[in-house]
Amino acid sequence: MQRIHQYLKERGEQLDSEIAAATRIPLADLRLHLTEMSKRGDIIVCHSTRFIKGKKTEGMLCRVSGYIPAASPGRKPKAKAS
Repeated sequence: MQRIHQYLKERGEQLDSEIAAATRIPLADLRLHLTEMSKRGDIIVCHSTRFIKGKKTEGMLCRVSGYIPAASPGRKPKAKAS
């Protein structure tokens, strides 16, 4: 489960199928781990339905709870004075 948590912290919000492919954990086992982590409050899970090329794909959308990633480097837009 530590590997899942670290992956989500590095990559941000991900679908369960994407996490399973990246961590090489079977999808059924991964969903059990995600459910357990959600109950403990480590992650936030939403059930999501996406349509990719007309095909319906259902999955769990996950992200680390209470974690705000650092701002990306580079110039930031500023408010224009009128």
